[in-house]
Amino acid sequence: MGCCESSFFKGHDRNAAGGDNKQHNNNQQHNHRNNHHQASQPSNGTDGGGGGSDGVPAFSEFSLADLKAATNNFSSDFIVSESGEKAPNLVYKGRLQTGGNSNNNSNNNNRRWIAVKKFTKMAWPDPKQFAEEAWGVGKLRHKRVANLIGYCCDGDERLLVAEYMPNDTLAKHLFHWENQTIEWAMRLRVALYIAEALDYCSCEGRPLYHDLNAYRVLFDESGDPRLSCFGLMKNSRDGKSYSTNLAYTPPEYLRNGRVTPESVIFSFGTVLLDLLSGKHIPPSHALDMIRGKNILLLMDSHLEGNFSTEEATVVFDLASRCLQYEPRERPNTKDLVSTLAPLQNRPDVPSYVMLGIPKQEEAPPTPQHPLSPMGDACSRMDLTAIHQILVMTHYKDDEGTNELSFQEWTQQMRDMLEARKRGDVAFREKDFKTAIDCYSQFIDVGTMVSPTVYSRRSLCHLLCDQPDAALRDAMQAQCVYPDWSTAFYMQAVALAKLDMHKDAADMLKEAASLEEKKQRGGRSS
Repeated sequence: MGCCESSFFKGHDRNAAGGDNKQHNNNQQHNHRNNHHQASQPSNGTDGGGGGSDGVPAFSEFSLADLKAATNNFSSDFIVSESGEKAPNLVYKGRLQTGGNSNNNSNNNNRRWIAVKKFTKMAWPDPKQFAEEAWGVGKLRHKRVANLIGYCCDGDERLLVAEYMPNDTLAKHLFHWENQTIEWAMRLRVALYIAEALDYCSCEGRPLYHDLNAYRVLFDESGDPRLSCFGLMKNSRDGKSYSTNLAYTPPEYLRNGRVTPESVIFSFGTVLLDLLSGKHIPPSHALDMIRGKNILLLMDSHLEGNFSTEEATVVFDLASRCLQYEPRERPNTKDLVSTLAPLQNRPDVPSYVMLGIPKQEEAPPTPQHPLSPMGDACSRMDLTAIHQILVMTHYKDDEGTNELSFQEWTQQMRDMLEARKRGDVAFREKDFKTAIDCYSQFIDVGTMVSPTVYSRRSLCHLLCDQPDAALRDAMQAQCVYPDWSTAFYMQAVALAKLDMHKDAADMLKEAASLEEKKQRGGRSS
């Protein structure tokens, strides 16, 4: 059988936490394999501020009821601020039950994990001023930023809603790690990515960042470092811009109480010192050691010498320039990027590998109507449950897909059915590689087609970490049986494995719709 393109791919346009200070947070598939990783966004990682790129919704207003539902009424169990309930402005982890109040992108928000920053009472007494500030930050969209996706003004309540970043803060990974410290190449990547985030914000007219420190750097589901959007707004209309120890505060801020773009560069220098030393060293102490050529004494001993002295010297020099007493002597954001970019020495290694964390796979959002057991298992990407369902379903969905003449019952036919039988035994016993081989023998003969065999081999490919092959088989199952919901469900799981989550969500809805249509048809008959 020739390659059959799923109807889903025809005519479609392919277009976690914001952090707080001392916060502990915790495109279609192309026909050619080598294109599927290309993101549908401009090369600089922005989408022009409108939302939608990489699944980030446009900025919108949320109701207080939405955010209460998402955080279990702001339960203390959902607090992710590093200082817990002692923090002045608490940050909660939550999951949206519905979209925002605005008319755009409510489906895009559905079931999304979010970070909610809840300001103290009367921190922003003027709701209009708070909304204007939030909208200004909400226009920013960049892959190096934990983007702001909404806000809420309700009575005295003032809240910000950001993407949730599930893999903790830089402070946790540097100062409070458990299994492994951050390797040198990853530290260089963190420095570059945050420099790129600051440069983007500066170019977009938001050069001020309040209290930049290791708690403001967050790691997303892929382990990539991102800059928290929460630092782009002050904690209150008239409040301080720095809440850290005065030893880490830019000297000009101590003089006049004002944050300037140069102040942000000073703070970036303190983050560089954190990355180099693995400790939160006061800048004055570090500068004394740098001037005394005691650079190696400053390096993090947990690196056990696994770093380039030349690269470390470049970073120390950049940190020293950032920490100059006179603001005009500090570099700008473009200088940061141009200095750090050439130091990247492991660009092909994913961040989650260097951090030593598992990559968290995002399941497609659940449709609003109830799902069947198969739909539920696919929405959760529970491959074990899918396997059990396919074993129990056996071949009942294959009825009517084959009409064989007497002449076709040859020895070849018997051999083919024997291959399928061996595949079924291997499938039940979870010997998925053998199952792939046996089902392939059955399929290659071509005398008899079976959507169930394609769906089973698709699952085997998924369990063997071959999502491309899994997607092809699920699409072939659809070709054989165009209205079979299982074929669509399997495509949804494969698409999610390929990080095409919008496509996976659409496919999941299509499968659920087919299932509902079949159930209505059964009731009416």
